[in-house]
Amino acid sequence: MSYFEKDAIISGIGISRIGRRTGIPGLDLTMEAVRTAIDDAGLTASDIDGIATLGDTPAAEVNAALQIEAADCGSGFGTGGLLNPVISACRVVSEGHARHVLIYRTIQMLGGTVPVKPDENAAPSPMARMFDTPEGQTPPAVGPMDDVNDLVAAQAYSAANWLALHCRRHMDLYGTTKEQLGWLAINSRRNAALNPRAVYRDPMTMDDYLGARMVSSPFGLLDCDVPIDGSIALVVSAADYAKDCPRRPVKVEAVGGSDGAGGWFHRADYPKMASADAAAQMWSRTDLTPADLNLAELYDGFTFLTFAWLEALGICGDGEAGPFVEGAERIALDGVLPLNTYGGQLSAGRMHGYWLVHETCLQLRGEAGERQLSRRPEVAVAAVGGGPIAGCMLLTC
Repeated sequence: MSYFEKDAIISGIGISRIGRRTGIPGLDLTMEAVRTAIDDAGLTASDIDGIATLGDTPAAEVNAALQIEAADCGSGFGTGGLLNPVISACRVVSEGHARHVLIYRTIQMLGGTVPVKPDENAAPSPMARMFDTPEGQTPPAVGPMDDVNDLVAAQAYSAANWLALHCRRHMDLYGTTKEQLGWLAINSRRNAALNPRAVYRDPMTMDDYLGARMVSSPFGLLDCDVPIDGSIALVVSAADYAKDCPRRPVKVEAVGGSDGAGGWFHRADYPKMASADAAAQMWSRTDLTPADLNLAELYDGFTFLTFAWLEALGICGDGEAGPFVEGAERIALDGVLPLNTYGGQLSAGRMHGYWLVHETCLQLRGEAGERQLSRRPEVAVAAVGGGPIAGCMLLTC
C-alpha cells in the first residue's frame, strides 16, 4: 500500500537566533528562519507555492514579506497535533496541490498555564475519583476540553500538574524513579554543551537535578522545558525534487497522529497517552521497525513525556523507559540509540517540537557539527506532543 507521506521530502531547514526575552519581533525571527530554509532548499521565494503554520506569525505577513502569494496548506491531516502543518504539507505535495510548502513555528516565551479560576462550589471533579475506578472498568468517555475543565476544577492549572499525575502513576506501577528522570535531563544538558544555540550549556550533575526547586511533584524545575524566543522553518517538497536538492534530501517514510480520544486522563490504559496511538499508526505505515532506528528525537516538554514516547514507539517495553535511560549510556551520542542530540527542550529551549525535526534533518544529513553522530544515522524518529495530542514522523536519508 502506498501512503501520501512517501511522496514528500524535507528539502530545506532554517533556524533563527535563539534566546530568552530577546525583544526581537516575531516577524523578524520568522523571516530569519524562513529565508534560511528556502535558501537551504536551493529555492527562491517565488518557488514557494504553499505555506503552513500553527498560527503564530500570520501567514499573510510572511507572504507579504516574501512578496509571494503562497496558498494556505495548513490543513489536510488533522490528528498530528503540533506536527499537523508538516504532515499536512506532505499530503498537499503528494496530491499535487503545491510543490514546495514552507512551514514555520515561531515562539516568544509562551506560557503553559490555564488562566481559569475554578468554581469553589462546583461538584467534585472526576479526577478525584480517577484512581478509584474499579479494575477492568473504563472511566466515562470525555473530550479533551471537558477533561481540561475537570482538571482546572480540581485546581490543576498547568500541564506540569497534569503530566505529573501520569508520571506519578507510572512510578507507582513500574517503580520508575526520580533519578531515572534525572538521567534524561543530564544527557540533554551534556548534548546541549555541544550546541552553540542552546540556551543552557553549563554541566549538570545529579545533585543539581535533585536539588532544583519543586514545580509539581515529582517534577522539579529541571524536569521542565525552557521558554525561549526563536523560530524554525522547514520546506516540504515533492519527492521528485530530490534530484535537484542541493542538500541531502530527507525522506518522509511514515507519519502518525492521534485525535485525542480519552483526553488527559480518561484512558483505559492510563497513564499511556495519545503518543501510543500516534506511534501505532506510524509503524502501521512502514515495513521498518523500532529495531531499525539509529536516532530518536523525542518531545521533552517534561522529562516524563520522553519516557512515554520511548515506550509508545516500542523502543522499550511498558515500564522500561526508566531502566533504559538510567546511567545515560544507551542514549548518549555514542550509545545504542542517541536521544535528543541537540539538548532537547530541557536545555536547548522550547520550540514545540520543531527543533526536534530540525535536528533530525541535520543528523540525517551529517551536518550537526560537534554533536554529529560518528556514524551518520539513516533512520530516525521525531515525535512531538503528549497528553491527548501527539504526532510523529519516521524520517530516512
